[in-house]
Amino acid sequence: MEASKFKVFNLKPFIIEAITDRGFYEPTEVQTRIIPSALKGESVIGQSQTGTGKTHAYLIPLLNQINPKKDKVQAIIAAPTRELADQIYQEIGKMTMFSPDGEEIRTKKMVGGTDKQKTIDKLKIQPHLVVGTPGRINDLIKENALLVHNASTLVIDEADMILDMGFIEDVDRIASSMAEEIQMLVFSATIPEKLKPFLKKYMENPKYTHVAPKQATAVNISHVLIPSRHRDKGKVLYDMLKAYNPYLAIVFTNTKKQAEYVAQGLAEKGLKVGRIHGDLSPRERKKMMKQINDLDFQFVVATDLAARGIDIEGVSHVINYELPSDLEFYIHRVGRTARAGYSGIATTIYELADEDALNKLEKMGITFQYKDLIDGEWKELDDRHKRRKRKKSANETDKMAKSLVRKPKTVKPGYKKKMTQEMDQIKKRQRRLNRRGK
Repeated sequence: MEASKFKVFNLKPFIIEAITDRGFYEPTEVQTRIIPSALKGESVIGQSQTGTGKTHAYLIPLLNQINPKKDKVQAIIAAPTRELADQIYQEIGKMTMFSPDGEEIRTKKMVGGTDKQKTIDKLKIQPHLVVGTPGRINDLIKENALLVHNASTLVIDEADMILDMGFIEDVDRIASSMAEEIQMLVFSATIPEKLKPFLKKYMENPKYTHVAPKQATAVNISHVLIPSRHRDKGKVLYDMLKAYNPYLAIVFTNTKKQAEYVAQGLAEKGLKVGRIHGDLSPRERKKMMKQINDLDFQFVVATDLAARGIDIEGVSHVINYELPSDLEFYIHRVGRTARAGYSGIATTIYELADEDALNKLEKMGITFQYKDLIDGEWKELDDRHKRRKRKKSANETDKMAKSLVRKPKTVKPGYKKKMTQEMDQIKKRQRRLNRRGK
């Protein structure tokens, strides 16, 4: 078996055993940069996209530093959604199962939508590590059920999303309840201006690491554009999903209302459709995620909650029913497919109003294929810029025709009409010559 390159970090044997069991032999770029600083107890800001290995960039040093012989909370991980908190919790379990006998690391998951009193009753013995959503963690601290005054490490995962969802005040209260000197590990795809005052409050000279992706999206994603052409978008979407017959497709919309509308439309056409958006109750979301993971659905309609806050395996197709207003989310959305070395297809139904957004995505390095589905068959279309080039060419013909028409020295009534007629004659001759040339 190949020797683990993680040994360079001088980690505890059980961690090397755990990451080897997970199939990790060489640290990713973000792990190489973050792990040494985190092991020294330094505060870190890690800016990187989903899929760069950031979860283990903080879990590995965190678990290495926890002392299971001390019966107190030592570290807290805050995540924006229950689903992401659950995924982190599952990853922790896959690693701590290798802990030596008598040195088990107690981990508790604390998220909204669960029985708070039941959680309080179980906190008679304090965990070593807490992972959960900011609101629930803060509630348990206020109840004096979760004792965090000795905890010295706080991880904030998907910090910009926590800010967007209005949880930054809860995180602030959690941090202020912890030990006076805390190590903070902040991970975020972007660092918005509104996040900076919070970071400055708790972090003095943190190590900042920005791991830029080698390309905007994975190499093995095919980006396809389909014009709506004033057709019923619901019908275009249905025909496309039937033609693709995906292993698992996520259809993204911009609002919860639109997600419900699209899901209902597909269901009425006979498709079994899952849905993920913020209006689902905790019980509904938990049930939905189980059904999706059990492959009960071939199609899932979702808002951007599923672009970053939730990880769904086996997505073969991503469909943008509409482009996101924040184009960063195009990257997050399509990043749900083509994972773990597989290929994927990301298809966008676009309208003329999307022209500026598509130009910006092309400048970000994304190359689109132009297709349409006609009578159940895929047809290659001309580059959408061809129309603009043709328009430019027509404008040049207009200029040439205008230059050839001489304005009379003495302007008489109706001269503009005569000039226009003469220009039309010249342009007709020019078009005939162009056709013959072709």
